[in-house]
Order: sequence, then structure tokens, then C-alpha cells
Amino acid sequence: MARPSFISAAASGISEDTRGRLARALDLSFFWVGTLSAIWLIFLLATQAFRDGFSQLWFAIPIYVLLAYLVLPRVHTALSRIYLPDYFIGRARTREGILGDPLNLGFLGSEAQLQVAMTAAGWTPADPVNTRSSWRIIASTLSRRSYPEAPVSDLYVFGRPQDFAFQREVDGNPGQRHHVRFWKAPDGWLLPGGHHVGWIAGGTYDRSVGFSLFTLQVTHKIEQDTDVERDFIVNSLRGAPVPAKVATIENFSTGYHSRNGGGDSIATDGALPIIDLRAVDASRLPRPDSALAAAAPRVSLMRAARPIGTTLGSVLVLLRSGAWLTAAIDLAVNYAATLFPGAAIDKATGQISLNGQVVSEQVAIGVLVVAILAILLVIVVPIVLTVSVYRGHNFSRLIVMLFSTVTIGAAIFAYTSSLGLDLRGGLLAFSLDIGVLLALSGEDAQRFARARGLERRGAKLSKKTPSPVQRGAAQRLEQSPKE
Repeated sequence: MARPSFISAAASGISEDTRGRLARALDLSFFWVGTLSAIWLIFLLATQAFRDGFSQLWFAIPIYVLLAYLVLPRVHTALSRIYLPDYFIGRARTREGILGDPLNLGFLGSEAQLQVAMTAAGWTPADPVNTRSSWRIIASTLSRRSYPEAPVSDLYVFGRPQDFAFQREVDGNPGQRHHVRFWKAPDGWLLPGGHHVGWIAGGTYDRSVGFSLFTLQVTHKIEQDTDVERDFIVNSLRGAPVPAKVATIENFSTGYHSRNGGGDSIATDGALPIIDLRAVDASRLPRPDSALAAAAPRVSLMRAARPIGTTLGSVLVLLRSGAWLTAAIDLAVNYAATLFPGAAIDKATGQISLNGQVVSEQVAIGVLVVAILAILLVIVVPIVLTVSVYRGHNFSRLIVMLFSTVTIGAAIFAYTSSLGLDLRGGLLAFSLDIGVLLALSGEDAQRFARARGLERRGAKLSKKTPSPVQRGAAQRLEQSPKE
């Protein structure tokens, strides 16, 4: 199937595959512009903080956020694409591509059977990661209140995040928990050595909350001996009132010591238990998620939850437009005398003169109308682009990032020239432009926009191609006797 396009075939005159490569090349360019601009912004903030002394210590907060949540993840993403192989090696990966937790369990059975067995063994399904669950786990961690369904961070196997996860909270403390992630194996996929499994899983024990060694982000720290957690999961299923058969592949991988995506030390002997749950009575789960998914109609991406990159980027487009409008007005007011040295306003009569000549009322009204239209254009266009980006239009996303790239260049020129760039005006808009680039050039925003393009093209094709019912009705109409 051809990749989604951001320019219509008729307008471009080039193949969809070529347009797709062009779009990906632009995304890569914007990725690096945003990353390098963020590094420059960190340097700028740090310089400002050192120059102003302890009164500007608050700069440490945006510097940390930029470094931990924007710059370092981007650097790791770029590096992991260079040196890490793209095939199964018994490890999950983080969003940035860093090797994560070991994959230490295999399962046979349907999703419903896994859910029945894990629930019977005392495990609780983890909530999906979204805004509500993220805020709830932050609040529960800070207040040390129980949250048995706390979400787990996404790790990637087969190029996608886990299908679902289960956990067990320890003594009502959300900072400590047993948890295991499950990934559905592709059809016909075999483990190295030719072993068949329906699911691959990774179980680890969260011992505390701390900072990632690689990105400095706040995250859970896991217990080093992951074999203990692996055996705990196996024993919990053996002790549950469900038929579970366990066969272990010894020396599935060489025993090793390493670090996971958060920088925590991990150690394993390399054994891989395969748990057969195919004899579990799935009817004990009245309405399994898999059955609901099969029975429910396919939800359009237009109505589905947006990835955080798309949502955040859309919000930042509006904030950035307001910041740049404020900065532009500030520059116009402060430098009007420089731009129009002969302009003057008579405060008594309100007349405007230029180089000693009074400007006519018609010209003044015309200038005012142009100024109002320009302001409306600055306000309306960002709103239209924001809506378009949120709806998943790839062309609008690329246009917004191109505009941000241009304005970042203008901001850097303003900072290095006599115009200057201060923390109250231009620098705020500059920071928001960097945020727009980082949010909309992320892989989640890219995938969503391209998937929406495919969905829209599919909808157009379905409208052009009549359904069997419509074709039958048309044939009956043609075959009916004419009056």
C-alpha cells in the first residue's frame, strides 16, 4: 500500500512514494532543527542565569525540562537508530529506541485466556497511559496513596508498545509494584531456535521512584535480579486456580548483566519459561477486551484520542502565535521611530504627519484597515492551521513546522543583531516555536498524520466505488421497464 501523501497527485506530478520520502526527509530536517535549537536555548537560559546570579535560579526548572524531556530523548533516538540492530534480541526498547527490560516470559493462549489467568492469579490490569492516568499516578506517588491500576510506561517490541499490562501493588505503595507487559506475536513468528509462542512478555519489579540515568526523567527504578520477578510471575500462575503448564527453555539467551532504558542494572540467567494457558476457560471473563474489540465497529482516527505530540503541538501553535503577535507589537512600538523617523502625531488634533506633511484622513484610515486586516490574518491563520494539524493533515503539520523553522532563524538573527531578544517577548515565542518542532516532528505525530491521510484516501475511494448493495440497486434500476 502506498504511503500517505501530503500533496495531491494531480498537483504534484510525482509518485506517492517519492512524496512520502520527501515528507520523511522534511520531518528529519525539522527533527534536527528542533533538537539543535533546544540545545541552543538551554545554553541561552544557562548564560542568562549565570549572568543574573542567584536571583534567576528558577531558570534551572526550564533548563531541566528541556534537557530531560526534549533534548536527551532526541539525542538517544538519533543514536539508537545508528547503532542498534532492528530485530528481536530478547529486549524491549524505550520510545527513544534504547534497550529496555529483558523479555523473560512466553505465553500460549488467547488474550481472553491470559486475562482470566492473570486475574485469577491476583494481578490487576494496568490503566492505559493518558492524561488522566498520568496525573493520577503523579498525585498518588507524591501522596503515597494506593493506585492498583496505575499505568506502566510504554516499551516497544515488534515496533509497537505493549498490548496490555498487569501489575500487583506492594503494601498500597504506588512506588513499589510487580508488573508485566504483554506483546502479541505476529502471525507465524517464531522465537530464535524455532519455538512458537503467541505472546512475549517482560516482567520486572519496581522498587522505587528515581531519575533515569540516560534521560534524567523521573521514572520507576527496577530490581536488578529480573529472574526473581520472572519466577514470581510463573509461581503466581502455578498457584492460581487455572490450568497452566510451564516449560522452560534453558539458556535461551546467554546470561548477562546490562542496563535497561532507565539506566538500572539488570541481570538474568537467560532462561525463558513458556506458559501454556490454552486450557483456561475463557468464559470466566464475561466480556474480554478482545471480544469487545472484535464486535465493536472500527473507530475512525478522527474520533480517536490524539497522540500527545499532535495535541501538544496544536496547543503550542496557538500559544506561539500569541507570543509572536505580542513580540511584533512590542517591536513595532519600540522601533516605530527608527522605522519612520519623520512620523509624528499631534496629540491635540490627532493628525498624523510624515516629514512635516499631514497625512490625509483617507490614507490614515487605509493604513488602519491594513493593520487590522494584518492582525486578523495573524490571528485567524494560526487557528485554521491548529484545527488542521489537530485533524491530522500532514501538509498543515509540515507547513507549521516550516514556519517555526523560519521564525526560529529570525529569532536567532534578532538575538545576534542590534534588535535584541529578551526573556519577556521574543525568547518566549522562540521557545514555543522549538516546542512546536519537537512535538510535531515526533514519531507519534508523524504516524498519526500519515495514518489519517490513508484513512481519508480510503474514505474517498469508498465513496467513488459503489458498494455491492448500491451496484445491485443500480442494476435493478437499469433493468426496470421504462415508461
